[in-house]
Amino acid sequence: MVSYKDAGVDKEAGYEHVRRLKKMVDSTQNEQVLGSLGSFAALYELGNYRNPVLVSGTDGVGTKLKIAFALEKYDTVGIDLVAMCVNDVLCHGARPLFFLDYLACSQLDADVSAQLVSGVVAGCKQAGAALVGGETAEMPGFYAPGDYDMAGFAVGVVEKDAIIDGSAIRSGDRVIALPSSGLHSNGFSLVRALFKDDFSPELLTPTRIYVPEILALLDKKVKLHGLANITGGGLEENVPRIIPEGLTAQIEKSKVRILDIFRRSEFDAVSEPEMWGTFNMGVGFVLVVPPEELPQIQAIVPDAYEIGEIKAQIPEQQGNKICLR
Repeated sequence: MVSYKDAGVDKEAGYEHVRRLKKMVDSTQNEQVLGSLGSFAALYELGNYRNPVLVSGTDGVGTKLKIAFALEKYDTVGIDLVAMCVNDVLCHGARPLFFLDYLACSQLDADVSAQLVSGVVAGCKQAGAALVGGETAEMPGFYAPGDYDMAGFAVGVVEKDAIIDGSAIRSGDRVIALPSSGLHSNGFSLVRALFKDDFSPELLTPTRIYVPEILALLDKKVKLHGLANITGGGLEENVPRIIPEGLTAQIEKSKVRILDIFRRSEFDAVSEPEMWGTFNMGVGFVLVVPPEELPQIQAIVPDAYEIGEIKAQIPEQQGNKICLR
């Protein structure tokens, strides 16, 4: 007789995984969460909104996981996972409500999986989102032994008349940077090639979650005309996503406070255009705001600083929504 365990799937390890997670998951929940971990689906009571719009986002951690496994440090990449999703949802002015995760591996190690999910819990607490459930899949023969993959899904809510989509951006608005915490979770295939397996814990610094700062600004009725999460492709690819036709974001590189990690010698082999087109270079999130909002923004978010201005396109910039100079 052949059992499921003989085929590589240990159901008891899965049960132990759930037992270890329950207390951690419960710590993220609130009165809007109905039911409990282990149900077929998660239930969330939306609450008191006039004209609510649900805003969703999904993402993964990418090959940053390879560095976590190489260093046997598993408790931070879950924060990255949450950050990658909730920071995107936040770009439309939405308050994150809840989060679900997906964890896949060849064979489950309850100690490793618990550490991975502990990072998800920490990220959910930073974002004020309830971890309402997820899925853990053992797939021997599909993943290499010791490998894990993670994906996440976040849902937020915003009043329909408060959606931020960049359409309010005008010439004269200022481009404001919020610093990144490091590499965040993008460009790691290049990072791994440059560092040649000589990894340091610095590379695992978790992605900054901007939910508390942006929600504080929204609660104070600060006018935010546009919000951009600076992920893969850096400023060059992400800022143009919110700029209306006929306008361009003129950003001055000299004003960007480049983090020390991007000045490490390993990056000397990468051209300057490639660096700016791949990494966040120290800017993790961008706000586009009217100039009169600057004092209040800096009072609420002290590390916010100006890096550029929105201007009307001139003929030679036709169709180019960013000028990084």
